[in-house]
Amino acid sequence: MRVDDIHQVFIVGAGTMGQQIALQCATHGLGAIVYDLSRDALDKASEHISDYGARLVREARLTPDHLEAAWRRISFSSRLDDAATADLVSESVPEDPKLKAEVFARLNDICPPRTVFTTNTSTLVPSLFSEATGRPAQFAALHFHQYVWDANLVDIMPHPGTAQETIELLRAFARRIGQVPLVFRKESPKYVVNAMLGAINDVALRLVADGVASVEDVDRAWMIVMKTAVGPFGSLDVVGLDTVWQIIQANSTAADRPECDPRAKLIKDYVDKGWLGVKSGRGFYTYPDPAYARPDFLRGEA
Repeated sequence: MRVDDIHQVFIVGAGTMGQQIALQCATHGLGAIVYDLSRDALDKASEHISDYGARLVREARLTPDHLEAAWRRISFSSRLDDAATADLVSESVPEDPKLKAEVFARLNDICPPRTVFTTNTSTLVPSLFSEATGRPAQFAALHFHQYVWDANLVDIMPHPGTAQETIELLRAFARRIGQVPLVFRKESPKYVVNAMLGAINDVALRLVADGVASVEDVDRAWMIVMKTAVGPFGSLDVVGLDTVWQIIQANSTAADRPECDPRAKLIKDYVDKGWLGVKSGRGFYTYPDPAYARPDFLRGEA
């Protein structure tokens, strides 16, 4: 299959990343079906995609007509059988290799032989469930970053059985939807950016959990010295603290249980309160007007 043969993308999982991938595909002329078992999740996805689109129009990055045309290309479904029209599948379900394997096994029975499968996993390597796809040569990780239209790097991580033709197709697909492809030479569970950010976030969480500094002061210090628009805790709010908690659990061992780690406890306290970050309106900061975005924040007055 050539990149021009990709017309319909089937997105499994209506969470934050699924929403952004759908909008990115649709604004670049592709059809996007957002699938989730939960109708409530689909309704929320529709609302969030609408909010994303409105913001891009306000920022003059999309015209109203362009956004309207993109909306006509997006649909929502709670029927996995609708994947029968897909040319490419993008999976964004929770970070559980068994769950991902089950989803892909079902999709293999539904999708036509031409369909390429991809996973947006942030912490797992594709070889963990490549055989379950039933088409390992047509499967690789295609990992996006938030927000997709701003942090427009996409990681292409093949497993040892991925065909070279699939890698080249995904490289061309990434460029087609406005992304810069980074093709990996070998599997690595934390990619490049996540590996570096993970180390920074671990230190930031420890500084706060150990009572060394406040959330605001850690972010303020990083933003002033590194000249960034957001600090580690603001970034975690964008990712979603429930997602961060899932990653912590996935990376924990018997000797490193999350309940024994003060960094993990800090995150879990927020998750238990429903403070999940940007998507819930509150995390380490409150939204849509987080303190770190105010002019007086870097002066230590906010």
